[in-house]
Amino acid sequence: MALFGRADINEGVKTCRETEGAVLVDVRDRDEYAQGHIAGSINIPLRELQLIEDAVPDLDTPLFVHCLAGTRSAQAVLMFRRMGYTDARNIGGIQNWKGEVEKGSSW
Repeated sequence: MALFGRADINEGVKTCRETEGAVLVDVRDRDEYAQGHIAGSINIPLRELQLIEDAVPDLDTPLFVHCLAGTRSAQAVLMFRRMGYTDARNIGGIQNWKGEVEKGSSW
């Protein structure tokens, strides 16, 4: 997993699911999320990152962050870190996800 560069979303989701208390965060827009998202993810659009404070109040919670291609998630990780989150990781883009997706609105 990388802040910038190539991150493997498939490995990232696997690690997220194996990490106690971890949260999978999709920072795409709400309509993108509704069109298809990874099961168990929460949608915190990049323009609304402050919503993470209500969804995940513990700053030490591991955050596994993704978007479509990995660019917005890299930006989000930097912003989460500035907000005080100690373990935010960019796992890349859902466009490279090999698993199934769910359709519907955000949490």
